[in-house]
Amino acid sequence: MEVTRTFDIIDWNIEKYPRKAALSGKIGKEWIDYSTEDVRDYSNWVSYGLMSLGLKKGDKVATITGNRPEWNFVDMGLAKAGMIHVPIYPTIGAEEYDYILRHAEVQVVIVSNSSIYKRVNDAIANIKEIKNVYSFDEVEGLKKFDELIEEGKKSEDKFKEEVMKIGDSIKPEDLLTIIYTSGTTGQPKGVMLSHNNLVSNFKSINDIHPFGYGDKAMSFLPLCHVYERMVNYHFYYKGISISYVENMGMITELIKEVNPEIMTAVPRLLEKIYDSIINKGKNLTGIKKQLFFWAVNLGNRYELTGKSAFYMFKLKIARKLIFSKWQAALGGVKLMVSGSAALQIRLARIFWAAGLPIIEGYGLTETSPVISVNPFKAKDVRFGTVGPAIPGVEIKIANDGEILTKGPHTMIGYYKAPDLTDEILKDGWIHTGDIGTILEGRFLKITDRKKEIFKLSSGKYIAPQMLENKIKESLFVEQAMVIGENEKFASAIIMPNFTFVHDWCSLHKIQYENNVDLVQNKDVIARFSKEVNEMNKSLGDHEQIKRFRLIPDTWGPESGEMSPTLKLKRNVLKKKYIKIIEEVYYVK
Repeated sequence: MEVTRTFDIIDWNIEKYPRKAALSGKIGKEWIDYSTEDVRDYSNWVSYGLMSLGLKKGDKVATITGNRPEWNFVDMGLAKAGMIHVPIYPTIGAEEYDYILRHAEVQVVIVSNSSIYKRVNDAIANIKEIKNVYSFDEVEGLKKFDELIEEGKKSEDKFKEEVMKIGDSIKPEDLLTIIYTSGTTGQPKGVMLSHNNLVSNFKSINDIHPFGYGDKAMSFLPLCHVYERMVNYHFYYKGISISYVENMGMITELIKEVNPEIMTAVPRLLEKIYDSIINKGKNLTGIKKQLFFWAVNLGNRYELTGKSAFYMFKLKIARKLIFSKWQAALGGVKLMVSGSAALQIRLARIFWAAGLPIIEGYGLTETSPVISVNPFKAKDVRFGTVGPAIPGVEIKIANDGEILTKGPHTMIGYYKAPDLTDEILKDGWIHTGDIGTILEGRFLKITDRKKEIFKLSSGKYIAPQMLENKIKESLFVEQAMVIGENEKFASAIIMPNFTFVHDWCSLHKIQYENNVDLVQNKDVIARFSKEVNEMNKSLGDHEQIKRFRLIPDTWGPESGEMSPTLKLKRNVLKKKYIKIIEEVYYVK
């Protein structure tokens, strides 16, 4: 059979890759497995259950949940019945929930648990079009998801033939889902993606790695994000079993239980893993500490090709003595696929050296999402790039440096927003808003966001994202925002890595009452100055960070300074720190 719609993957698996644990999720202390046949049955029951509520082809259903097998049952059940899936982040604010649910004309909402329901309850209560709310877990006052399944079982004879007819009528180019991107400014935009958008994308990355039937993946990045969702389709298409982790705080514990061959990640997670490992290394003593940092320094010089025999001999020792412990801590994972934001080259280098290879890709929600990716072949990977275009996808660089892309991955458009669609989709080409260049005729390198690049008063351009990534290479730094538009020089607002800085202060007997006191401490500021000055040595004069200010706050999606995909909301941050910015540039 041929897979042309997302739900075709179900029968594809039953035919080619039947297995008892196609999907797994942990409830309490027990892993619950679902076979390929279970996935088919539960998906069908979701279709029948929703139709028994009166929903029909084209109606919208929203999910606001963590990662768990049931998400797939809903997703596939909706697709089979021709209904439109509107997955929403569990961490956005009440106003965004209200806007998305109204804009998408959602009729049924499915949540994970009581904590998520509390966040979205007010918005749901004020929208009369939402007739039913279900929860995967027990939540007082809500119907349990099991009730929908039971209704589906009872309604099978009534709706089975109708669902089959609807499924047969669905074309690859038909609308599958509306995914709202919060972006960094303005109201969320609803990206309309077809079956073919996502199917073409997961098929195109089929050969980037060798894992398949009999292998395992771990999924913890939000399934409401197109990146994790598409990769999950890809895993399932290849016969890879998927274990879901709903609580991201449990990753390090559960990865040792799952022992996955492959998993997706985002740079911020990889940075935290690295920082945690380094912190443990700093607490070692004597020869153990010396060996640890000998291995780290060796890894920092790692290259994918052209390594000397002597270097490889030393690396072999380092992997046996030190890096094998890193591998064990990560459950023996053999490959991590990084996306959503730029990966620091130092991290790619050290993880490859440690026998924990990372391949980096690039894309947008509007491109389903993958545009390019480094394949899992050392000779075809280039550190600092996001790899070559995937098969069937075209890339070109516009005169102003903007990356344009065209192919079966380009979205249908923005829901109810033809004017916004016309701004980004021109003559079949998606204008990504990212600036980049192509190296060696095929490797795409992202340099910055088009709208984020700014000019100093001297007329020199500043690419803030590149500078921010350099600042974040310091173990002392968690986040940074570079400022200076129309000013004489570039500056930065820096959010310290408080865990690391607290340990450093303890080591150096520096006293402070709280983080407000900490960021004003002259010894702490002096240490950050040393970090910034070291970074400045690698930059042109106009790019150098001349001044910086430390802030005592923590930024995140829930507090509003970052998008759900951990991108800085610059306008929000500039407004929040307007007094600090004025003090940096105008107070003498």
